[in-house]
Amino acid sequence: MPLPVVAIVGRPNVGKSSLFNALAGERISIVDPTPGVTRDRVSTIVEQDDRYFELVDTGGFGIVDRDDLGEHVERQIRFAIDRASLILFVVDVRDGLTALDRETSRLLQRHHERTRLIANKVDDPRLEPQAAEFIRLGFGEPLCVSAAHGAGQSELKEAIREALSALPGEAPGDPVMKIALVGRRNVGKSTFINALAREERVIVSEIPGTTRDSIDVAIEKDGRRIIVIDTAGVRKVGKMIDAVEYYGYDRAVRSIGRADVVLLLIDATSPVGQVDKKLAQLIASEFKPVILVVNKWDLAVDRTSADAFGEYLGKTLPHVNYAPIAFTTAKDSRNVFSTIDLATTLMKQSRRRVATARLNEVLQSALAERAPKAKHGTRLPKLLYATQVAVAPPTIVLFVDRPAAVTASYERFLINRLRENLPFDEAPIRLWFRARTRRVLEPLSRSARESRERRIGKASKRRNAETPKRRKKAAGAGS
Repeated sequence: MPLPVVAIVGRPNVGKSSLFNALAGERISIVDPTPGVTRDRVSTIVEQDDRYFELVDTGGFGIVDRDDLGEHVERQIRFAIDRASLILFVVDVRDGLTALDRETSRLLQRHHERTRLIANKVDDPRLEPQAAEFIRLGFGEPLCVSAAHGAGQSELKEAIREALSALPGEAPGDPVMKIALVGRRNVGKSTFINALAREERVIVSEIPGTTRDSIDVAIEKDGRRIIVIDTAGVRKVGKMIDAVEYYGYDRAVRSIGRADVVLLLIDATSPVGQVDKKLAQLIASEFKPVILVVNKWDLAVDRTSADAFGEYLGKTLPHVNYAPIAFTTAKDSRNVFSTIDLATTLMKQSRRRVATARLNEVLQSALAERAPKAKHGTRLPKLLYATQVAVAPPTIVLFVDRPAAVTASYERFLINRLRENLPFDEAPIRLWFRARTRRVLEPLSRSARESRERRIGKASKRRNAETPKRRKKAAGAGS
């Protein structure tokens, strides 16, 4: 059963995203003084007194967007209003009643019974009387809060609890998988998300940088709940024009960390660039299973075959040359859902375990094929045995007498052999080298043996001499 939805609505820059983050208990939406930062519907699941609801942040109604996306933003607001069980209509007590507040109120009039007026930025109790003018909007007396300073939060949560009390609020099932979509700007991530959601869940535009927040979208496939995370398009840090763009990049990076599988979208119509390579390195460093999704495949120019393009990717993105490749046309939903099936397979690979005996069998085979070479000035390392200690990613500890002597090239060789012979052929493998020392007992020389015997003899005489004294002292204590 779907959860109740609480949507936060209002004109630009009244503190909707700050209120969203305060109710969610974490920083999810980007907060910035620039009006119109939020464009898409940003949502999260909130637990309150063992009841759950979906909280939705929306863009500012009536925003004059620099990229001319105002119409798209308002359509997303209307989607949120239509789905909402409760609408929090947010106004700014410091700015007072504005024309855009009145326009927003007209939009919400037919939803009057499920709308609650919230006067935000009441950072000082002396500002509360100023909230009275908003009664003219027709939604009753406003509830005064300060999202930035926490004032009025308990009263707001109580109001939400009462409004949703008659609706179901059971805990949602955990998603079976989280998938993060990352890539440079305008590669089709949002189009891919909408194809999966089968609705206009996020704004799609040819203007680069349309998506700013990281947006969790829940989809159902084969009866399973999957979270797909749309992220802001990435470009070189030196070319980012403002803090909002940097925040979007930061959230994209964090989305990689919380995903089970990452889809790295590549634009088939242009060469692989430095941003693609940087993202591939980042994903590899996080040991996340990854699929290279070549999008806009229908528009690719001068392509000979998928195999040739795959070889090209293997050479240009060597950090993830083990990753499977999917060729998609997101605008036509071509090969989109089969990519999710492939992601499921990858996640299962990353969670497999292998028996220690099989692991060492593969290790011995690799050693027979190619013995390790020593770093300059060191002795040859001796590889003793290996064992798997964790999954997601598969983590293998290899015990070595001198870990520092193992070269990076030999480590890559071992990982490749493990991948070829174990059920991790398309998943990242973390290989740790751990020292194991063995005490070697050598026969003592004659002089050392005699010296040890003398020490033992002296210690024995000292103990024998002290024994009568201890006995006498004990007897005296007993009397």
